[in-house]
Amino acid sequence: MSSARTIDVWETIAREAAAESSLWRDALKPEDERGHEPVFSPLAEERFALGLETIYEGYLVHYGEPRVFAAPDPDTALLLGDYLYAHGLVRVASFGDADAVADLSELISLCSQLRAEDAAGDGPLWAATAALLGAGRRLDEPRAALRLRGDASLLDAAARGAAGEKRVEQALVAHLDRFEGREP
Repeated sequence: MSSARTIDVWETIAREAAAESSLWRDALKPEDERGHEPVFSPLAEERFALGLETIYEGYLVHYGEPRVFAAPDPDTALLLGDYLYAHGLVRVASFGDADAVADLSELISLCSQLRAEDAAGDGPLWAATAALLGAGRRLDEPRAALRLRGDASLLDAAARGAAGEKRVEQALVAHLDRFEGREP
């Protein structure tokens, strides 16, 4: 993703959220404190970048260190994160790819389960979902291994096979940075 394209993603997320609600506008970080680093969208088709980073920002609002927002309290964070999930899904749905929407819905659901169980594996789940977004049932078995046995190795292998070792490793490092000092 080029630098200009990356900034457009963050500006679009901020601008549209601010237009939706004064709560979201008030939760925006000052422009000079916002992050502009894409995490998982470089693993996906470019058309999905805005939707994927919007959903990931929602995940960060719920559980990590967001790049664009700083919710003032837990209630606002919960609502804002859910808004970003929904808005990102709408963006992806606009391409008419039902498999991509289903993949992202599975991602959100399984990540919530992992967080509720204080379990690891969200990084490989995000990476594999981004790298294979819209690929249909190819992630069913790897997701089941994580959901049922806590085994993220199949997801990690799927991500690396689809997007390459270096790109996946960069995404996972960037992801871990957003959760530094937080449990899983």
